[in-house]
Amino acid sequence: MKIVNLLNRVLKSQGQQLTKENEYMWWSPFVSHHKPKLQVNIKSGKWHCWVSGEGGHNLFQLFRKVNATKKHYTELKEFYDDFVPQNYTPRIETDKEVKLPDDYKPMWVKSNSPTYRHCLKYLKSRDVSQDDMIKYSIGYCEDGLYSNRVIIPSYDEEGKLNFFVGRDVFDSKLKYRNSPTPKDIVGFELFVNWEEPILLVEGALDAISAKVNSIPLFGKTIMNNLKRKILEKKVKTLYVALDNDAFKDSMKIVEELMNEGIKVHMIKMTEKDPNDIGYEKFTDIKNLTEQTSFKELIKYKLGMV
Repeated sequence: MKIVNLLNRVLKSQGQQLTKENEYMWWSPFVSHHKPKLQVNIKSGKWHCWVSGEGGHNLFQLFRKVNATKKHYTELKEFYDDFVPQNYTPRIETDKEVKLPDDYKPMWVKSNSPTYRHCLKYLKSRDVSQDDMIKYSIGYCEDGLYSNRVIIPSYDEEGKLNFFVGRDVFDSKLKYRNSPTPKDIVGFELFVNWEEPILLVEGALDAISAKVNSIPLFGKTIMNNLKRKILEKKVKTLYVALDNDAFKDSMKIVEELMNEGIKVHMIKMTEKDPNDIGYEKFTDIKNLTEQTSFKELIKYKLGMV
């Protein structure tokens, strides 16, 4: 089976099939143990290490954890349609279903077109690597409603498209043309590890360039579905790094989350956004940002900080 062979290469061991259908065991890359302890359901994509407690609900998360190569990500993407729960019933397509533009083309397939070259130049200027383009399925459009735009999709925990960003690369008056769907979703949910600290940022490129466990808000407010998910998953620590023109919005989000008992670190942006600052400088600022207290929050509100 191709997916088993791929996992064998990524995990550097031979999977052992269990009696339960679609369940396999591999040697865990997270611990040293005399028995295989990493259990994977090759159909649903759920995985769990019975010693370290590491686990997730899709194979993209596992591949990220073990630093899989670009080639491995590409192969996984080809198989991803197979990774659905056994009791999964395909949703009926409706007018409200989120779909990528008909003219969408993947960025990792090279082209000589002017639009492709402009999009590639733009993405490189925003610190987006080839691996990022594959991982996040970043594409572009040459024609149609989204022509001359980089397309950055967002997928939910089941790998289903829930939103996409269309960023112009030719300096048109309309910088963004996003999917005509509500933003009350969890951005990049497919890649979120709810057991680790989470970084909340405004834009998709901020989340990608931060190269940590990030969720883009696609705006300056935290929507109901995301807040509900944070509380359901009992997230312990959050970092908030909105653009430097959204300080009041940041304070509102921070206070809202702190009132729920969550440890929040509010990052004061010295430049426009995390992407503009750059990965290394932003990482330093993030690591130096201490947990925000209610006393500090009051000082911010009074303009004393």
